[in-house]
Amino acid sequence: MSIVDNIVNEFDIALKTLSNKKYGTDRPYPPEPAEKNSEELTQQEKKLSIQMMRVNLAGEVAAQALYRGQALVCKDPEIKKHLIEAGEEETDHLVWCKKRLDELDGKGSILNPIWYAGSFAIGAVFGNFGEKVSLGFVEETEKQVVAHIDKHLDKISPKDEHDRIVFAHQKNIFGQTVYKFYGIFTADHVKTDSVRHYFKRINTTIDLTKYF
Repeated sequence: MSIVDNIVNEFDIALKTLSNKKYGTDRPYPPEPAEKNSEELTQQEKKLSIQMMRVNLAGEVAAQALYRGQALVCKDPEIKKHLIEAGEEETDHLVWCKKRLDELDGKGSILNPIWYAGSFAIGAVFGNFGEKVSLGFVEETEKQVVAHIDKHLDKISPKDEHDRIVFAHQKNIFGQTVYKFYGIFTADHVKTDSVRHYFKRINTTIDLTKYF
């Protein structure tokens, strides 16, 4: 695509992301079916769950932008493909967070457009430093995301099973993303169900000196 086409395409993706019109991989919403729901939460617990999920949704918006920014400037076709695929798969998280916020009668942050623009710029900047820096940035980002989710799991009420299920699924997928980038694993959509996500090994070794 030409530069103009790329810009138009990125604007279209950004608008779909920010307006919650972007579709994921059609993986089922993890909490369904579930026996317990937010009706059992106290007002304080519900308020906290809304706050945590709002922050999580903002993080997912930023993650989408990071991947898009890096993919836009990436010169390695294989890594670029992985960046785009990872962004598409993690769109599921975006959809789940929005759905959970709706269930709680909560709203997303009005600052999401700023988070998207800033994260896109950061992704593009790091992507311009080359594939080694770009992959290292992805790895560190994923580690921080997992730590962030752990903190949320510690804070929210044990009664809020829906939030906990969404967070757990996100943590599971984030924890595997780095290995997928290195070409060792890929998602196993045949075995994956609404409770667990499986990955299958496609390579036994990989030449990491290509990147590090």
